[in-house]
Amino acid sequence: MKRLVLLGGGYGNMRILLRLLPNQFPEDTMIILVDRNPFHSLKTEFYALAAGTTTDKKVRVNFPEHERLEKVYGEVTKIDRKEKKVYLEDGREIPYDDLVIGLGCEDDYHGVPGAEENTLSIQTIANSRKTFEMLCGLPPGSVVAIVGAGLSGIEIASELRESRSDLQIKLFDRSKRILRDFPEKLSKYVKEWFEDNNVEIIPKSNITKVEPGKLYNHDEVIEADAIVWTAGVRPVKIVREMDAQKDKKGRPLVNQYFQLVDDEHVYVVGDCASSDLPASAQLAEEQAERVSQVLKLRWKGEKLPEKMPEIKLKGFMGSLGKKQGFVYIADKTMTGRIARLLKSGLLWMYKRQNDN
Repeated sequence: MKRLVLLGGGYGNMRILLRLLPNQFPEDTMIILVDRNPFHSLKTEFYALAAGTTTDKKVRVNFPEHERLEKVYGEVTKIDRKEKKVYLEDGREIPYDDLVIGLGCEDDYHGVPGAEENTLSIQTIANSRKTFEMLCGLPPGSVVAIVGAGLSGIEIASELRESRSDLQIKLFDRSKRILRDFPEKLSKYVKEWFEDNNVEIIPKSNITKVEPGKLYNHDEVIEADAIVWTAGVRPVKIVREMDAQKDKKGRPLVNQYFQLVDDEHVYVVGDCASSDLPASAQLAEEQAERVSQVLKLRWKGEKLPEKMPEIKLKGFMGSLGKKQGFVYIADKTMTGRIARLLKSGLLWMYKRQNDN
């Protein structure tokens, strides 16, 4: 049997499974899915898990079942392209004919001293659980600092405010205004929500050092009982260290088919793949759509298209607690309760489509 190995059960590889199962791949081929967890995690909802407004079970989706889908649970430690094998922490070796790397990302601490050791994370479900235990165990009046006011920072700040009205929340933003790359109307709406809900925004910040219970914004020392880091991501270490041509962020360079530039049998999707577009679940799914098409054509022995369709992201959605939100699609902005309902509806549709 030939072997298609999928590393990581994230949004990209879930989309590939959706497109190939039950009968869109050759009968002489096995699919091997490798992940550390026995379920797909809804990473876009980790902020709510960390804030304590949703449960662990609600951010999990079962992997599909199929007689030629094998699920392997463990930690990947090495990808050997010469031997065409993947190595796991417990010593297991998984050979492959084709490989899709979708191992996701981890926090990028940008070389800030003490940031990794002294901050909380929401990049994995395990880290989000730890963050939940810390944040929801804080005594009344505690100070929570959130570093990074991108979508993740905005959502955990607002969700934590809904979960714990007694906490002092400080949101540190490098820019002059929140969501600086989007319409000012959207930025103003989010800023006003935070002002109305007593979340302090600290613009033009530059975190230079983090110590236990302290962070340094420029030269100012700010005390905090908990610090959450949401200031950017980078590929996981295994991908940063693999033998491949990479961009400045350590992401493997890929061609238009999302194959490594020097290996047509290795594909990369999601936060691991080099791209000019911002990392998101939507991007991972769009990349996976193209990988699925390429795999099907190659299995049939058909020629690949000279030019793959360009990826155009539809926009993004964000929540401000359970009742308010914002949507930016096709250069149009929507805010308020309807925007929040749209995000909830999209999540419901995703879970229904993927949960077997």
